[in-house]
Amino acid sequence: MHSNIADIRKDYSQQSLSEKDVEADPFLQFKKWWDHVIRSVVEEPNAMTLATASKDAVPSARIVLLKDFSNEGFVFFTNYESNKAHNLLENPRASLVFFWKELERQVRISGTVSRLSAAESDEYYDSRPEASRIGAWTSPQSRVIESREWLDNHFQELYARMKGTKIQRPPYWGGFLVSPEIIEFWQGRISRLHDRIQYTLQKNRSWKIERLAP
Repeated sequence: MHSNIADIRKDYSQQSLSEKDVEADPFLQFKKWWDHVIRSVVEEPNAMTLATASKDAVPSARIVLLKDFSNEGFVFFTNYESNKAHNLLENPRASLVFFWKELERQVRISGTVSRLSAAESDEYYDSRPEASRIGAWTSPQSRVIESREWLDNHFQELYARMKGTKIQRPPYWGGFLVSPEIIEFWQGRISRLHDRIQYTLQKNRSWKIERLAP
């Protein structure tokens, strides 16, 4: 074991999390924490780990960006021909993890996944900067390409042709909605005795709140 890695430790002591203090609705609890994150000095607060699995249960994880949330779930956008999208189309379940280290907080979300409507994807796509919209046409995401030069040249070709025009959303690009069945809120505490409050969706659409051992 590498001692310089094993010896890395941080004690968490900023705040606590109690069953009597959390909201009855996990989406309201997430919004409470989200509002705190936005008021704090947290870089890329909407960065989240997205974990998927293939139909053969081979796991894969990467960082994506949260672009919206509501009582329906959590939204991100991607290329529908990417590896993550192929996983989700084969096995429409996923987990999300937010880690806001500055606040010593983590949120874990697990649930089912569905595609957004074309209108919803169009609305977000049209709000993106022009170069990002062209970038969606440029990249054959997750596929092997010959070089960075090929990618840059392809972007420049498309940019010269599309700049200043009405750029339509590529048919292979759009959004996914993660609809939670479990949401866990984690607050770091001293001596690794962290607070973990878990919400589990019930058959009647209510949420059961429980404390988990750290």
